[in-house]
Amino acid sequence: MTGPLAFEAPPALGLLSNSAVAAHLGRGVQAGDEVPPQIALSKAVTALPESARWRTEPLRELFDEAMQRFQHRKTAADGWLAPRLHATLRMSRSEAARGELWNFIALLVAPDYVVWRHRGTEIAPASRFSGLHYTQAFARLWWVAELFRNGEDYRPVETACRVQEIFNSTMRLDVVDHRPTALTVVRILQNMVETGAPRPGDHLHALSSAINLAGSTLVFEALASDPGPDPEGTQAWIEGAVSAAPVPLDRLPDGPDDGSVAESGIQALLPLFEQLGKDANIRVRTKHEEEAP
Repeated sequence: MTGPLAFEAPPALGLLSNSAVAAHLGRGVQAGDEVPPQIALSKAVTALPESARWRTEPLRELFDEAMQRFQHRKTAADGWLAPRLHATLRMSRSEAARGELWNFIALLVAPDYVVWRHRGTEIAPASRFSGLHYTQAFARLWWVAELFRNGEDYRPVETACRVQEIFNSTMRLDVVDHRPTALTVVRILQNMVETGAPRPGDHLHALSSAINLAGSTLVFEALASDPGPDPEGTQAWIEGAVSAAPVPLDRLPDGPDDGSVAESGIQALLPLFEQLGKDANIRVRTKHEEEAP
């Protein structure tokens, strides 16, 4: 990468198809040596309904701040950016499931961030520009915040992002849609980090695999019932985007006031998950594998 390239983001978000990304994402863009062809890409964009929610300026400011704060600790940017991206880009899960939205952000709002955060020896993988929710550069951050927050509280999200395996294995499991399951995993991870357990990524990978094999969401729901986020609270948070102030940079923002998980639910699952972790075979991996960009 030769250095920062001149780039100006559109004022509002839109939807950019996978086929458009495939047609215009070249090695030069992935290496950070070329700016994506904005004119050609803009012709393939589907506009979103006009709303303050879709302004790109607040997102661009967050990405610039993250690159400045974490220029020598790029993986640490995840834990800072995830809750702030989520609190800024207020939307429903169905809206966030649209890969075309994340394509737009990666190619037309912040391709430089994708390269900065995920460039390996030569290029950032194509899947970081357009990919699944646990691999795409910005989708992974929004979804880790959505899945591991506890109502308004984003502190579990910071903990989750301390180990990259949360993206590599845990977020791929359907059972993390069950909030007590997700938060119990984070509790165990927090304990590992605080006690200085060696190779927490390997332990988390083994635990995630064991949880996946142990049962479905229905099994864990029987132990720790949870109605899920309150739709009215989520909708009020989304509608509040019109008048919301910029997210704070030096303290955590507040998430949606849509209900939190009771501590009793976490405590009901904790002994089971701790035992699953002890019984699981830990796969020893190379440092390169664990810290993939």
